[in-house]
Amino acid sequence: MADPSFSAPERQAVYRVIAERRDMRRFIPDSTVDPHVLARLLAAAHAAPSVGLMQPWRFVRITDDTLRRAIHALVDEERHRTARALGQREQEFLALKVEGIRDCAELLVVALREGRQAHIFGRRTLPQMDLASVSCAIQNLWLAARAEGLGMGWVSLFEPQPLAQLLGMPADAEPVAILCLGPVPEFPDRPALELDDWAYRKPLNEFVSENSWEQS
Repeated sequence: MADPSFSAPERQAVYRVIAERRDMRRFIPDSTVDPHVLARLLAAAHAAPSVGLMQPWRFVRITDDTLRRAIHALVDEERHRTARALGQREQEFLALKVEGIRDCAELLVVALREGRQAHIFGRRTLPQMDLASVSCAIQNLWLAARAEGLGMGWVSLFEPQPLAQLLGMPADAEPVAILCLGPVPEFPDRPALELDDWAYRKPLNEFVSENSWEQS
């Protein structure tokens, strides 16, 4: 049986890729992702844990330019709707770069698969565990991409139904993420929204308590 332990450098690499993962919006135009690398990334996503081993994910690779432009249009419509909903921060939000759909080397749409309602194990009281499982797959892909030196951005500014119709999804499938993937000019040392003075990461101790909700 293989040694299940990891060396100190291997452990350090895992923590480093977690710390240096960024939600990327700026990509190198006209770049590509090696097909073997893309295959490794999708295999990493598919290796994610899922409740009851239901594997509720579906990855749709977008290679048609017309379809890519249509997806960008859906996102841009929602970008303006979100901006209006933010009230006083509308113009501040519109100044942010929130997606890289037109420039990224690879565009993926991640969806909840059809038929997942049949899975009872782990979902009877928490049906949202299908979404939690898909999120684990996305995180796997994200970390693997960073380890490969590629950037990835998760775009959530879209109405699910129009995107589902655009991709011909079954009625009980649901898109949950548009992923922009590819080479990037650089990896910033802080989250983009911090650099843009939009929001700041809070310390861990504000999110951990013991034995009850209230912090001691």
